[in-house]
Amino acid sequence: MADRGASALSLPGDRPVRPDPVLALNGMGSFDWDLDAGLFHLDAQAFEVLDLPPEEYDGRLDTLNALRVPPPEAARLDATVARAIKDGSDHYSAYFRIRCRDGTMRWTHTRGRLRRDDSGRPHRVVGILRDATEELADSTARSLRAAQDEAFRQQTGVVQVISAALAHARSVQDVIDVLKDTHGVRHLGATSLVMGLVEAGRIRLVAEGPAGSFVPGTRVTRIDEPYPMSEVVRTLSPRFIESPEEFAAHYPILWPHLTGLRITSAAYLPLIAQARPIGAMGLLYDDRRGFSAEERAVLVALGSSIAQSLMRAMLFEQEKDLAQGLQQAMLPRSIPSVRGADIAVRYRSAALGRDIGGDWYDLIPLPGDTPSGGGRVGAVIGDVQGHDTHAAAVMGQLRIVLRAYAAEGHTPATVMARASVFLHELDTDRFATCLYAETDLTTGVVQMVRAGHIDPLLRHRDGRCTRVPVEGGLPLGLSAEFGRLEYPVATLELDPGSTLLLCTDGLVELPGTDLDDGMSGLMGLVCEGPAEVEALADRLIQAAEERGGEDDVALLLLRRRTPRAARPGRRLRQHVAAGDPEALAQARHLIRAAVRTWGARAPADEIELVADELITNALLHTGGSAIVTVRVLEGSERRLRIEVEDCSSALPRRRDAGESGVFGRGLLLVERLADAWGVQARGSGKAVWCEFRLP
Repeated sequence: MADRGASALSLPGDRPVRPDPVLALNGMGSFDWDLDAGLFHLDAQAFEVLDLPPEEYDGRLDTLNALRVPPPEAARLDATVARAIKDGSDHYSAYFRIRCRDGTMRWTHTRGRLRRDDSGRPHRVVGILRDATEELADSTARSLRAAQDEAFRQQTGVVQVISAALAHARSVQDVIDVLKDTHGVRHLGATSLVMGLVEAGRIRLVAEGPAGSFVPGTRVTRIDEPYPMSEVVRTLSPRFIESPEEFAAHYPILWPHLTGLRITSAAYLPLIAQARPIGAMGLLYDDRRGFSAEERAVLVALGSSIAQSLMRAMLFEQEKDLAQGLQQAMLPRSIPSVRGADIAVRYRSAALGRDIGGDWYDLIPLPGDTPSGGGRVGAVIGDVQGHDTHAAAVMGQLRIVLRAYAAEGHTPATVMARASVFLHELDTDRFATCLYAETDLTTGVVQMVRAGHIDPLLRHRDGRCTRVPVEGGLPLGLSAEFGRLEYPVATLELDPGSTLLLCTDGLVELPGTDLDDGMSGLMGLVCEGPAEVEALADRLIQAAEERGGEDDVALLLLRRRTPRAARPGRRLRQHVAAGDPEALAQARHLIRAAVRTWGARAPADEIELVADELITNALLHTGGSAIVTVRVLEGSERRLRIEVEDCSSALPRRRDAGESGVFGRGLLLVERLADAWGVQARGSGKAVWCEFRLP
């Protein structure tokens, strides 16, 4: 049988091994291992020996090990093959155990012959496999097998305990903490640990213990220096030092610094991941000399597990840094200061760390800002579907277009509809929820549109917190896809001292909880929190951190500021119906009387003329009625403000009437006579306003 086995290892040519009838009759299977391609071919009898169904095998050695060969056994086989390659041998032989389909363990024997190319590099291994259970069935073998079983259980337990702990490591420091913990390398009896990572051709020490065992000059070392960690990185082979004499002879620079630790032996392991060295680890012992084959095998297996965990941790940290950097680049670098309001924004990354979300916030200064102690701003909160870089990229583009549409002066409903069309035409499978609130800080009027987003909250001056219901429409992208671009506009008045809160669902949603319960809890936090927006934002984000969660959180708070030295203002509001000349004349009379009563005798005629032009334009060009509001704004400078609301969303346009033209001079007069003027969206219509300084 042995002669047949030897013959089977001498197959000519480079073709995969073929089933040998004699081998099959003797219960022996054959294999052909292509080292370059990484393929491990088995014949039919080899599948029988390994108790492996052919349909479960993809030709990869890693798959075979995962299905049948326990990690310590696989490590021992790898060490045997590596030793044959390093020694220049052309064959190897080993006994190992496999785990059968029914969970029982079976002894197996393998012999392999290495094929080398003209340069001496091995490129192929052919060999045989056979069931060795009966061969090891005598009493001596049983005793040996029992001892090996016990050692195997102990070694497997060590690897399993440490590997299980390493599975949760998400950073390099996590890996180090596991190894330095009492449940880590202490299981192996090591008294000291050193670990270094390869960076730019050097090894940087990242862990050493216990305290006081650091060797001066080894914080950063070159790979070509005479240190054991440098050696294992260069050779990609473990280095087992079995006595103090051996340590002193091979590493005379390092040894004098270790004599105080009473080191008797050491094991230095290369940390190899993805076929390249990423670092090295050293375990130092003070109670043993030498290492058995089983001990070497378990240390090699442990080194492989640590290397994989380190690689995962390094990739996790890199992805986390990339995600956080990209997310921060997409969010506004700063929030503009707004006269008449206190603003606070916050962003919290998901608990998973490396996931990147599409949550965003923005604050947009709008045209029509007035110098009367306040202005117009658009507040945006949104969330793009998904947690990846694509979601962040879509978020960045969506934030830019929303900002552009709002800054052009479009109504809130138009801004939302255009953003939905943009996202739909972006040819992405993502949709986004969004809430856009346009606020006039002079009057406190807030107009909101909602695209599938959660409702905003309102904290009143007295500390009460209420949910603001906004009818809303479909999320951005979906409304364009289904042709439902109508977004209802909700209006509320934000009193001085009140705060509007916009947030993403990460602040209120948790798995297994109802959205309404989450909103109720958030309202309770807002009620109990401080009135100052920065402190309130910190409190809410702190609550989100304490609660955890797997979603990002974006938060925007807008508090309307109480004007300093404010005095009660005066206000006149009049409805002017279309085709009602008496109502128009009455409005003129009331405006004239009011402005004179309020101390504006000097510009009274100009104010009346401008108001008349605005009212006439509204009645003439919209075909509907108009609402005229005249009020005195008190603050650092008294101003009189006129607003004319109509039901048309069409913006007024100044025209050149020419020398003989009868029409076209209305807005020209407004621009020349008023100190400031502009247009604001109001629901489905608009309001044209102007202001005059009062003495």
